[in-house]
Amino acid sequence: MIGKVDDRNRALVDLQFRRTPNSSVANVTAWIDTAFDGHLVFPAPLIEELKLESLAETEAILADGSKVTLETFVGYLAWFGTLIPLQAVANVGKLPLLGTGLLEGHVLHIDYVNKALTIA
Repeated sequence: MIGKVDDRNRALVDLQFRRTPNSSVANVTAWIDTAFDGHLVFPAPLIEELKLESLAETEAILADGSKVTLETFVGYLAWFGTLIPLQAVANVGKLPLLGTGLLEGHVLHIDYVNKALTIA
């Protein structure tokens, strides 16, 4: 999987996400967040746009150490040739985040000199 590093040095990767296994594909650009141990975080407006189905609430610890309860939503991600079901956590950020839950078992290489990114 090929990504890029943008002008603000954010490591970004384009994902293909679906509401259901048979729904149309939504192309989503996610910021890789190695401090997040889950799969995906989606901003609330994106969740509304995709019309994702609510799944459950989950406890989370933020970077500042505070605990919050966040709503999760179910969806399907095309990940290395397989359509996988997963939960996306809702937040108020501007960009979707991809966490280490999806990177486990893969090699992430970020080249800031050439503004390139690969996940293998």
